[in-house]
Amino acid sequence: MPGSFFDSNVPLYLAIDDAAKADRAEALMAGGGVVSVQVLNEVANVALRKYGFKPSQVRRFVDRMRRIVTVIPVTTETYDLALHVHERYHFAFYDAAIIAAALLANCDTLWSEDMHHGLVIDGRLTIRSPFV
Repeated sequence: MPGSFFDSNVPLYLAIDDAAKADRAEALMAGGGVVSVQVLNEVANVALRKYGFKPSQVRRFVDRMRRIVTVIPVTTETYDLALHVHERYHFAFYDAAIIAAALLANCDTLWSEDMHHGLVIDGRLTIRSPFV
């Protein structure tokens, strides 16, 4: 089932003081989509470290995300495919793992602000910036 996969930077815009980006992120995520456990980990890390969230605030924020999107695990299959993506497309490994998870979830769009907008991975996953 094709759909949207969200990199961690998209839901994080819901937590900062940039109304235009928060509105766009909310509109994209309102239709549902997919994230991996890696995305949840990245969201928690950035919220704690950069935005000064308390653990209870992170828990509430991530719990709200989990009601909207499907969360998939990171598996050894994700790891193997991430190595392929890293080698073929020269992404940093953690970005390659996000791409691999999106491919394994059969998504057709990966929303990410900091990857290559418009790039098509393996002929079936298009990276799109939510702000282009």
